Amino acid sequence: ARSEPKPGRRGPPPVANRRLTPAEREKHIVREAIRFFAEVGFGGQTRELAQRIGVTQPLLYRYFPTKQQLIERVYQEVYLNRWDPAWEPLLADRSLPLRQRLVEFYRRYTATIFTYEWMRIYMFAGLKGAEINQRYIKRLEERVLALICRELRAEFGFPAASAVAGLERELVWMLHGGLYYYGVRKFVYEIPVECELAAMIQTAVDALLAAAPGMLRKVVGEPRPVRRLRAG
Repeated sequence: ARSEPKPGRRGPPPVANRRLTPAEREKHIVREAIRFFAEVGFGGQTRELAQRIGVTQPLLYRYFPTKQQLIERVYQEVYLNRWDPAWEPLLADRSLPLRQRLVEFYRRYTATIFTYEWMRIYMFAGLKGAEINQRYIKRLEERVLALICRELRAEFGFPAASAVAGLERELVWMLHGGLYYYGVRKFVYEIPVECELAAMIQTAVDALLAAAPGMLRKVVGEPRPVRRLRAG
């Protein structure tokens, strides 16, 4: 049987027959830089990237005078521009059960990050010591993980006044990191995953909700009674 090609891997792009405008050329460079860094990591040289694109290195530097500026643009395109502002309102919408919100959020989130380029660039950035990981994790913790911690307190009747404890954040990281590693196995290690993603998300969310009350008692104290609205 014929094996399928690896996602994201390809030879040098064909040189365009028509002359590109500066804006089109810049987009083309960024698009190819994303593919290049996903394949070889940030140790890849701009000379090789220019050869793949079919331009001279001086022309590449005309658009991005330093390699770091090109990396910054890759970070903007791959991570910041793909961040969906609807994620946070979804997680905070208490008209929906928390389990439903978490499952839906991680369905949307994994659909965004589970790509060859997103996963491999993120791993290469960590190995290279680039700041991409630290900056993205800070955004993730502030906008998503801390929000999930607050919603867990609300769900189980724990007071929300005190700051989020380290153990709370780590419990949510277990959920988030477990799902992220599912993607690492598939897109970085390129090994089969035995469980369908939808089932994996539901199981991981259920595990978090089962463990949360006991953990919150340790770091917050006893919960207040939760008043549930009666239907009808």
